[in-house]
Amino acid sequence: MISVTIEIGAYRVMREEGLLESISLGSCMGVALYDPVVRVGGLAHIMLPSSMFSARRESETMHTKYADVAIRTMLEAMLALGAQRNRIVAKIVGGACMFESSMFDSAMNIGKRNSEAVKEILGEEKIPIIGEDVGNNYGRTIQFDVATGRVLIRSAKIGSKNL
Repeated sequence: MISVTIEIGAYRVMREEGLLESISLGSCMGVALYDPVVRVGGLAHIMLPSSMFSARRESETMHTKYADVAIRTMLEAMLALGAQRNRIVAKIVGGACMFESSMFDSAMNIGKRNSEAVKEILGEEKIPIIGEDVGNNYGRTIQFDVATGRVLIRSAKIGSKNL
């Protein structure tokens, strides 16, 4: 079986079999999209909520660090592999608040902002979220099995669980 680690700001789409993994999701979001009929799946490791406020032009390799760009780019790649939009579902992981203090400004909670942006974009694209493990104050690793659609979450704080 092919196993691929998805780095920060990247995504990968596969058909039929393979394991996609993102490690150390803190405030970042792991977004797994899946069409169970043709077994086409993708995983994105999203770093920031929106490209709208980017002051500089991103390189081609990092433009998918933004939720709005990553999700839509991954969707297009899945459709090119035979997925149908009306069958695609999502599982989302991450969005933790990793650095909280007594002087914490909630506007700086990038994890919460990432989670909200991902949910908003998936809503706009009419992709239902069928599983989520977001928020709290600990990091996670996500493993997505494209053959089955199964998502495994691992964390030092909570152990392992299927989503």
